[in-house]
Amino acid sequence: CNKIWKNVKPHWKFRKLSTSAENQKEPMATISFSFASPSKHLNPSISPKNSTIFNLLPTPSNSQLKRAFFLKSPSISPIFFRPLKPQQCRTSSTPITSLFTGIVEEMGQIKQLGYDKPDSFTMKIQAKLILEDINLGDSISVNGTCLTVADFDTQNLEFSVGLAPETLRKTSLIELEQGSLVNLERALRPTTRMGGHFVQGHVDGTGEIVELKTEGDSLWVKVKTAKELLRYIVPKGFIAVDGTSLTVVDVVDEEGCFNFMLVAYTQQNVVIPLKKVGQKVNLEVDILGKYVERLLSSGFVDSIKSS
Repeated sequence: CNKIWKNVKPHWKFRKLSTSAENQKEPMATISFSFASPSKHLNPSISPKNSTIFNLLPTPSNSQLKRAFFLKSPSISPIFFRPLKPQQCRTSSTPITSLFTGIVEEMGQIKQLGYDKPDSFTMKIQAKLILEDINLGDSISVNGTCLTVADFDTQNLEFSVGLAPETLRKTSLIELEQGSLVNLERALRPTTRMGGHFVQGHVDGTGEIVELKTEGDSLWVKVKTAKELLRYIVPKGFIAVDGTSLTVVDVVDEEGCFNFMLVAYTQQNVVIPLKKVGQKVNLEVDILGKYVERLLSSGFVDSIKSS
C-alpha cells in the first residue's frame, strides 16, 4: 500500500462559484487524484511485461486500483479449514506409549489363542475388572507384556489382543495354553497411586525358574537369566516378573541367577506360584539402570566434568 500511495499525484484545481456577487468570496479549492502506474515493480526479478503482485496477481490498471479501495476483503476459502470430526474410540492397532506400576489388578484366563489368520496371532482373555472401563486401543499388561485391546465383549466378559511375531519370540506368552492364567493390569492414570515402580510393559527377555522353596507362608523363587539382563539386576532393586513389581533379594553372578520372595497375599493374586521349575517368566529390568549405563558409555559424565 505504501508503494501505491507514493505514486498518487495530487492535482489542485480552482474554480469560482457562479453565484451572486454577495456569495463570490475567495475561490474554493477542490482536490482530485489520478493514479499513475507504479514506477517500480513489487518483484524486480519479473519483467514489466509479466509484472505481478506477490507473484500471484497481474498488475491492475488504474481503474482497477481505484475500485480496489472500495472492495471488501474476500472471504477465506473453506478448503483452508479442516472439518471437525466427531470423537471416536481409539481403534489403532499400534500399542500406545503407556506406563504400569507392576501391581497386578486381577488374573485373567486364556479362552482362546492361535492364528485366526495366516499372519495374525490373536489371544482372547476372560476377565472382569479390566472390562469395567475398557476401550478399543487401550493398553493392557498381560504377564508384563504391553498389548493393545483389539476387540472386547462386556457381556461375555472377554477381550482380544494381537501378538506380533517379535512379541512371541521375546516373551513367554508363546507357552500359554487355553485355560492358562495371566496377570492383568491396566495402563496407569495420572490419578492412580504409584504402588510399584515404573514398568513400561516392554519385556527385555525371559528367565527360567530354577528353584521354588517355601519358608513359613512365603515363597522363595530363584530365576536364571542371560548375563545381558543380569547386569541390570541389583540386590534390593526393582524388577518386573510376569508384570509383577518385585524386589530383588540376592543376585548370584556365578550362577547367572537372582531371587525374590513372595508373601502370602501376592501368591494368591499373581501367576508366578502356579508355574513349575523349568518354566519361563517375562522379565523387565528397571529402566533407570539402562539409562545410567547409556549415559556412562556415551561419555556424558566426562563431558560434564570437563565443562
